[in-house]
Amino acid sequence: MKKIFPFLLFTSILLLVACGDDSNDYNLNNNKGKDTTSAQTDPRQSDGPDEAKYQLEFPALKGGESEVIVHSTDADGMTYALEWDHQKKAQRWTCFKIYASNRVKRWSRSNWPNGDPFQYDPKVPVSEQPNITGEFSGSKYPGSNSTFNRGHICASEDRVYSKEANEQTFYMTNMMPQVSKFNSGIWSNMETRVRTWGNKVDTLYVCKGGTIDNDNQILTTTRSGFIVPKFFFMAILARTGNTFKAMGFWVEHLNDDHSKDNIKDYAIPINDLQKYTGIDFFCNLPDDIENEVENVSKSQLQKDWFN
Repeated sequence: MKKIFPFLLFTSILLLVACGDDSNDYNLNNNKGKDTTSAQTDPRQSDGPDEAKYQLEFPALKGGESEVIVHSTDADGMTYALEWDHQKKAQRWTCFKIYASNRVKRWSRSNWPNGDPFQYDPKVPVSEQPNITGEFSGSKYPGSNSTFNRGHICASEDRVYSKEANEQTFYMTNMMPQVSKFNSGIWSNMETRVRTWGNKVDTLYVCKGGTIDNDNQILTTTRSGFIVPKFFFMAILARTGNTFKAMGFWVEHLNDDHSKDNIKDYAIPINDLQKYTGIDFFCNLPDDIENEVENVSKSQLQKDWFN
């Protein structure tokens, strides 16, 4: 638990949400709107970048063999961040946020003259990243002839406000192996719904990933030994004015067509998602607000998000 007086904590969050358009909140360059009093003080955060200590989309860091990689542009600040595990050679999660000035569309994936610009992440050793071509497409889903796609975690369509930001979504550290029926089916549907929510609130804080830490949550490995998650997840926090709400998606990585499923059936409280993943989401919220948004009932969650 964070040792912060409740009154100061409440005052801090009011100052935070009063900043308006989150294009300036938690700005990486000038820190306008930065709420240092609501930062996570757990030592797991002590070795991470400064923005991991106060930006609401960041979960608690695992540390150890992991490193937080932040990708950004000079014009727009942080594109997304990820926690890269150097020992496992995989990302644990990717986080980003959606607000008014970065949900505009100034670029399209179809504009790339030579097709999708998949490339190595310049901030991670190439030896830790899967080959740009052939690694996923040359590996099969267990018991089938289906191979894997390079599945975006921060979706290309979530970063179309600039050419540079869109290009960063094609780093191989932002890819995880996903079978096609999953990638273009239920996962794509969830991403589309998240973008819809992002258009309806002041700020949407998003953390997504696939399971890499427990053997029983790993489906298989690719031909060169890269992890294929058995489950994928999303943790979503919405802010409208002074009000917060949160929810999670937890979905099994199946080689079946679930594109017609109602995605609300995959929605779970954040508290449950934390138990499944072992990740402490939205830890930079003041404790009282964090506890409130993470411990809603599933019926209340569906009413808050899907009605």
